[in-house]
Amino acid sequence: MKLRSLLFVPGDRPERFDKAAASGADAIILDLEDAVAPARKAFARQAVADYLAAAVGGVVRLVRINPVDSPWLRADLQTAAASQGLVLPKAEGVETFDRLDAAAKDLSLPPILPIATETPLAVFRMAEYVRFADRLLGLTWGAEDLPAAIGAAGSRDAAGLLTAPYQLVRTLSLFAAHAAKTLAIETVYPNIRDLDGLAAYAARGAFDGFSGMMAIHPSQVEAINLAFTPTAEALDQARSVVAAFAETPGAGAVQWNGRMLDAPHLKQALRLLGEA
Repeated sequence: MKLRSLLFVPGDRPERFDKAAASGADAIILDLEDAVAPARKAFARQAVADYLAAAVGGVVRLVRINPVDSPWLRADLQTAAASQGLVLPKAEGVETFDRLDAAAKDLSLPPILPIATETPLAVFRMAEYVRFADRLLGLTWGAEDLPAAIGAAGSRDAAGLLTAPYQLVRTLSLFAAHAAKTLAIETVYPNIRDLDGLAAYAARGAFDGFSGMMAIHPSQVEAINLAFTPTAEALDQARSVVAAFAETPGAGAVQWNGRMLDAPHLKQALRLLGEA
């Protein structure tokens, strides 16, 4: 499943569903959690259920449920069971999965995308997702709930760059995803007017090893897709690296454009071509 861009859309705004699906995003996240006020939760669930029951092609439809300690968990799961993926907020490793499964009971849940860094405890539980590798759609992180949870003023400085604690959390989530052999999904870029900053942030995510990124506005989708789509130049270079190794079968290292390359470089080139 290709997941370069994952666009949030409030679950209680059904008039936006089709627009979000037509945005070019690889996936839309129908949000039952933060974007929906408590008084609108039931309306949102019904709107999302109706939308999931309709045939919609070309976009993956995910549902972000409320946390496992919320009174809406069972009803949310009944709705999300019809989706292609369940976005799990406030995830804290094994304990959260256990509570999720207890509430699901007779339901068949879709693959799960935990948001793995929204509480202080969650940061120390990320290694536990390896145990659920076969159930994961990916692994992502958040930079908004965590500072609120610890009384921090925010996660970004005046220039919009992540401060040191949240750079650390981002790094841990990246390696936790790869340890579980699942997609590493970058968090949102909150300034929807700063498309240049978004493009730079998304490009850095792709460079660092993330597979895709979440979006909060349709205007962000194009830049995110571009950042996580290999360029023709990058693909040509990867093919050239593979060809260099093919010309010397059995060699552990080869010379290529004045550089010495070994097995990790070949693996990287093959991965890039496989994703393309």
